Amino acid sequence: MSTPLTEAKIFSCTQSRDLAEKIAASYGSKLGNVITSTYSDGEYQPSFEESVRGARLFIIGSTNPGADNLMEMLLMLDAAKRASARHITAVMPYFGWARQDRKDKPRVPIAAKMIASILETAGATRIITMDLHADQIQGFFEKPVDHLFASTVFLPYLRKLNLDNLTIASPDMGGSKRAYAYSKELQSDVVICYKQREKANVISHMELIGDVTGKNVVLVDDMVDTAGTLTKAADLMIERGAKSVRAICTHPVLSGGAYDRVEKSKLSELIVTDSIPLRKKCDKIKVVSCAELFADVMQRVHGNRSISSKFLM
Repeated sequence: MSTPLTEAKIFSCTQSRDLAEKIAASYGSKLGNVITSTYSDGEYQPSFEESVRGARLFIIGSTNPGADNLMEMLLMLDAAKRASARHITAVMPYFGWARQDRKDKPRVPIAAKMIASILETAGATRIITMDLHADQIQGFFEKPVDHLFASTVFLPYLRKLNLDNLTIASPDMGGSKRAYAYSKELQSDVVICYKQREKANVISHMELIGDVTGKNVVLVDDMVDTAGTLTKAADLMIERGAKSVRAICTHPVLSGGAYDRVEKSKLSELIVTDSIPLRKKCDKIKVVSCAELFADVMQRVHGNRSISSKFLM
């Protein structure tokens, strides 16, 4: 006789509260009670205000920099482990620090591997995340990783636009696999931007591989940070005869002058998920929620059911 499943408990880190409330509502539950005490020097202490002994916990929190977001996740994982939770799943819509996934020059860290090790040491027994910067980051963990794809929520939105002469574009060579996956689903052409960098976030030269004349172009990327690449790519494509250019980026990091660049750019719109909360409103930015995707996967994980149908790419 199988043991009946106990109810899962869902908790949220501070900065992902809005998304966590949407996920919990879609899951059919409420967020658990967590109180965070803060000392005058900035140190803080999260506390579960209900029993979690023997329970399956889902702790929701993106770990985008600064370090406080990651630290809060680690403290909550440790608190859950010490409170005798049976399963502790770190639900990280955005896995921060992932761009440092290899040594691209001597004497630099592999931060993504270090973060993976720290999460497991803190108490995570499973990771659920979305659109990692590099697929191989899954291999940095010794625990199970459910790597979801935002295409699940983006593709229905794109199909509703019903764009003619649709062409999918990658803003760099590294994103070509993602672009080809979208083009296969949408049965469209693909173009690739080739860029050279002077240093991080600074592009010295960009060239276009493919024809965009008369096309409605959709740039696809895992994140938008300074928006320098996207806006430069959009300008280049309009110059080369594109009818319109819009962009799909899973994680709206949007640092520095990104909002102004997007607003002044030739992009028709920038479509993002709510994996990271926007710092301010922008008329060109459209947010598509990933809450239902995460809620569905969490239900399947708790019920020990397959989630392979959620991997469109």
